[in-house]
Formats: sequence, C-alpha cells, structure tokens
Amino acid sequence: MSDTQQRIDDLVKANDILLFMKGTASFPQCGFSGRAVQILKACGVEPKAITTVNVLEDAEIREGIKGYSNWPTIPQLYVKGEFIGGSDIMMEMYESGELQGMLGTQA
Repeated sequence: MSDTQQRIDDLVKANDILLFMKGTASFPQCGFSGRAVQILKACGVEPKAITTVNVLEDAEIREGIKGYSNWPTIPQLYVKGEFIGGSDIMMEMYESGELQGMLGTQA
C-alpha cells in the first residue's frame, strides 16, 4: 500500500462519517459536493459529526481516493469504514431511508 493509500485508509478507519469532497462543508466547490453535504444535513447529521477532506488541497489524495475506492468520481462518502458512494447514490439511499439507518439518524 502506498503512503497515500495508507493515509486514506487511516482517515477512513478513524472517522465515523467521512466525506471526500471538493471544498469544505461550509464552502463546497462543486455542485455534487454541496449536494452530498445537504443530504447528510437532511439526514439529521450534525455538521461537527462530519469529517471532510478537501481533495482540491491535496492532489495525491484526489487521485488516490479513486483507486482506494475503485470509484472514479468525487465526492465519496464513507460511514464507519464502509464506502457508500457519491451524491447520486447518497440521494437514492436517503430517499429510501437506508442512509438514515446507516447513519443512525431518523430525519
């Protein structure tokens, strides 16, 4: 495992709700990242409970996360170490109630 992959793995394992995104939760820098944050908020997740990684600040993480998850796009959500998906999958899971169940919230 490369150093970058190890850094990503450590982040995934250390944070219950981890979102790799473009920008920050308070200032998303792409529509999909903004949508992912809004979905988490709609699920009732407290903003302080979400750990975000701004991939625009770290080119190694930006490329490395795609290989780590075998998923080509950002944002990427991890819940308790499990890869969930991007904003489209998050929306589908939110609409079905599945995401709230994974997050332990009832919105």
